[in-house]
Order: sequence, then structure tokens, then C-alpha cells
Amino acid sequence: MSQPAYMIGVDIGTTSTKAVLFEENGKVVTKADEEYPLYMPTSSIAEQDPDRIFRAVIQTLKRVMAQSAARPEQVLFVSFSSAMHSVIVVDAEGKPLTRCITWGDNRSAAWAERLKRDMNGHEIYLRTGTPIHPMSPLSKLLWLRHDHQVLFQNAGKFISIKEYVFAKLFDEYVVDYSIASATGLMNLQKLDWEEEALDVAGVSRDQLSRLVPTTYALKGMKAVFAEETGLAGSTPFIVGASDGVLSNLGMNAIEPGIVAATIGTSGAIRTVIDQPSTDPKGRIFCYALTEKHWVIGGAVNNGGMLFRWARDEFAASEVETAKRLGIDAYDLLTKIVEKVSPGSDGLIFHPYMTGERAPLWNANARGSFFGLTMHHRKEHMIRAVLEGVIFNLYTVLLAMGERMGRPKKIHATGGFARSSLWRQIMADIFDQEVVVPQSFESSCLGAVVLGLYAMGRADSLHIVSRMVGDTHVHKPIREHAEIYHELLPIYIKIARNMEEEYEAIARFQQKRERF
Repeated sequence: MSQPAYMIGVDIGTTSTKAVLFEENGKVVTKADEEYPLYMPTSSIAEQDPDRIFRAVIQTLKRVMAQSAARPEQVLFVSFSSAMHSVIVVDAEGKPLTRCITWGDNRSAAWAERLKRDMNGHEIYLRTGTPIHPMSPLSKLLWLRHDHQVLFQNAGKFISIKEYVFAKLFDEYVVDYSIASATGLMNLQKLDWEEEALDVAGVSRDQLSRLVPTTYALKGMKAVFAEETGLAGSTPFIVGASDGVLSNLGMNAIEPGIVAATIGTSGAIRTVIDQPSTDPKGRIFCYALTEKHWVIGGAVNNGGMLFRWARDEFAASEVETAKRLGIDAYDLLTKIVEKVSPGSDGLIFHPYMTGERAPLWNANARGSFFGLTMHHRKEHMIRAVLEGVIFNLYTVLLAMGERMGRPKKIHATGGFARSSLWRQIMADIFDQEVVVPQSFESSCLGAVVLGLYAMGRADSLHIVSRMVGDTHVHKPIREHAEIYHELLPIYIKIARNMEEEYEAIARFQQKRERF
């Protein structure tokens, strides 16, 4: 009788690393999660400790092996997903000279504007697929080059968090096409570093990792880490891809016209195409999944963390009540907010609390409530927050629609998918049926599907269709959709007309932070 085979998907995220042990048919055996802090001493800084993240990878692998009956030789592979846009400066020996500068770090905002305005940034975007924004490693490198010259000159390499993990495990610097396509430094058509971007950033090829396909396998993990994790040293580690494109795969959203909407800490909306494509207006990204699968869409800074913000700032008494009743505070808040009419009685929330990526690509954008009256209560404000996050995602979908037409189907996942109210708000604002796949860990599932394909155990990525079912289906409620359709133009017009005011208030806030 043959032994059962297992596979592990690892997702290195913004606030935690997850490892999920799957059977080969996609059934979850066990999972582990390790959190770590995001250092944000000012509104412009968002950093992490790369060694703490590396330890989280080791610990989650160790725990899923310890929690299961899987023996090391039964694990077919470990495959990786990772957050995009991070930069770590390391010296010639690979030791970090900085923390991990994350996608949420805005210190390169002024250089991003100069790149866009004076340094041919839009043409670079059209070749690389990464919108010009402080999230982009290209903008970060430009900032480091000019504002931190000594640090920049002492750099051995500039790498992402996933590259750092692999270098520690294997003493090899590799970067997959997917993570590289989110740097602003890789030519999408050539699958090679973009010379003009390298010139602008002031970096050489040998200061970057070797480009490899997302299906590339690393073998020969250092013995000390094999022993600690409980894995065999010969276990293949599939380099994998970015969390966004793997979430599409894990949600079975890889057919033309199927759109994946994800709201976790932040959010994104994406669809898969078969050739790289960029937007003449620079509003959407284009990232690699494989050499034959490309993902276009837009990421937003502000997602589920705003529900947490609303809970913490508006609902202290409800949180205490939930504790006494032994129920989840979010469930209690949802019951309260459900009593508020769709549209929050004319209260609109713009969710730009940490600047915004798509569709504005404006690090200076700021959040606001519009339409407040004496009639509005905190439950209106909380519902407006939930609606504002979905309105923002929908404006990204409108930009994508110019390239792909109306979506055939919306697949939704992420922490927000646990809220029936929020799922229904999405169906109503999008005015389309929203399907929620069974797997909430879509990036980990996507990673192992890619691993099966890489190892020759699947003929195509479509094997995922046998691993994913539906848990919830929401159809739009006509009268609700009509209300949102009336409010949407107001929502869009306010954001478009506030560009000068966003810049002025951001400048004021940044000045105050220095005191």
C-alpha cells in the first residue's frame, strides 16, 4: 500500500506567516500561524524585522510537521507565497543593513512623484507593469540612492523578504518572475531586468537576485534548518510566486473573465490573462503567475484593517458586551450595522487612511466621511466604512473593465469573507453574483497547486478546480444595488477633486510628525 503524500504551502504575509499542510487532493491536514509586528512609528514608515519573519517561517513549518502524522519523506515539496514590494538592504555577507521596508512604507513618496513627472516613469511602468508609487521597490531604491547615500553605497544586494528567507535556507539568491514583476525593475516581455529602471535606481544586475520561473525548485536545505523543521534536507522548495497572483489560483479564478476580489488587511481585485498587458493611464498592475499566466488588477492599501479601526475607535462598549456574552465582537457589530439602511443614509466614507494605491496611486490621499448630519450615529459610520472599502475596490474593477469588459463571475476571499453582511455589500455594490470559495487560505492553496504543476504531478493549473468548492453565494439585491449606483458617482467625484487638498493635509501632518 502506497504511503500518503503531503505538500506544504507557506504564505509570508504582512502581519503573519502561515503554513498549511495539505494532502495531495487539496484537503487541509493542519495549519500554523505566527504573527509579528509591523513597525510604524510615523505614518510614512512601515517596516518589519526580517530575522523575525525568517523565524516565523521555521516555526510554522516545524509546527505543521509536529501537529501531523506526516513523515519527512512523505512531504512532496514546500511551495511559497509572499507579500510583494519589500526591500531589504544586505551587505556582502548577506547581513541586513535595514529592516524589511514593506509595501506600506511611504518615505519614497517625493521620489515617486519625481519619477512619474521628470524621469520617464510612465514609460518604465508600461514595460514593467508596476505603477509608479512609493510601494514600488523602484521608488524605494531611488529614495535610498539619493537620501541615504552611505547606506546605499555599502549595499551588497537589494532583496525582498522571500529572497532573504531562501538565502538563509540555501545560500542562494533567486527571485521568481512574479515577485520581480512587482518591483518595477523587470521587463515583462523579456523576463529580464529592465535597463532603464536599473539606471534610474542606480543598481547593477549583480546587486539583484537571479531571475527564475515561479516553478523553480531549490534543494539541499541547510542541515540545521532541516532538523529544526522536521523536514528532509532533500525536500524541494518551490520558489513560488506573490500572494496576490497565488490567491487568484487558490480561488480557482484563472479562467478569462473570472475576477478575484480579496480583502484581508489590505485588498485587491485581479483577473488572469495570457499575455502581459499594461494600462495607458497607469491605473492597474500586471504581474506574473507563470510565463503563460499574467494577472492584471489593482491593490488597495485599506481593507479589513479599517473594520478593526472602526471597532477600536467607535465600539468600545460593544467590544466589552461581546466579551461578557462570549461572542466575537465583529459578529455583534455586524448585527448592529445590519439595521442601518444600505448607503448609510447618505454617509460616504473614503477609506484612504494610509494613502492609496489603486485606483488613485496617491500616497497623500487621506480618509474622510462625507455627508455627516445630526441624524448619523456610530453604526452609520461603521457601515459607511464597510461600504467605502467595497466602493474603492469597485472603482478598480471599473478601470480593469476597460481592458477586459464586464466580469463573468466574482470570486471573493480574505478575512472579510467571514462576514455575511460585507459579502452582501460587495454583491450589491458590484451588482453581480459573488461566490466565496471554501478555502480561506487561498494563497497557500495556490502555492501548492503551483508546486504540483512544477513537480509534474499536474498537467495544468486547472487541477485547482477539483480542490475548491463554494461556501457562500450572494446575489445582488436590486433595491440595494440601485442605491449604491446613485452614490457611486458622488464617491468617485469627491476623490478626483481632492488631489490638492490631499497633498496639503499630508504635508501638514508630516510637518507635525517631525516635532
